[in-house]
Amino acid sequence: MKNFLILVPLLTYELVATELVHKFGSPSFSGINQSAHYLTIDEQERTRKAELAQKAQDALDEAQREADNTTLAKFLRNLESRIYSTLAKDISESLFDYNNPGTLENPVTGEIWLEGNRITWTNNGVSITLVVEEWLDGVLISTTTIEIPVGAFGGCFSDCATG
Repeated sequence: MKNFLILVPLLTYELVATELVHKFGSPSFSGINQSAHYLTIDEQERTRKAELAQKAQDALDEAQREADNTTLAKFLRNLESRIYSTLAKDISESLFDYNNPGTLENPVTGEIWLEGNRITWTNNGVSITLVVEEWLDGVLISTTTIEIPVGAFGGCFSDCATG
């Protein structure tokens, strides 16, 4: 047998390869566009918190509206309005009482405490002085004084005919 030596030319191929690199799809892991991703998440969180706070406030507002619209609440508002109106009318009539006019020697005075505030008035026949004092926790916050000339409203106490 004959031995044949077959020489096969060795073919060399140039192999080209790159390093395998795994890239994450999420910006949280890859770092690409990471700040924009974080801003988006932050905006979503803030929006959600704002929505929850608004829903809670809306529920409180609705409960308050329902409480304000009960028959009892309507009655109390109406009663309070009428009481204040009557009180103002009574004070006004006391200030301008032409049957019992105040004089410098014998002024007509009055005082009322209303919801922690003091209202005083004095009619001395020449002018009416109305003083409103605003009090908070026993401390005087402000004072308003109104001076009203007696004959300025068309009424006379005694000697309008001579003047």
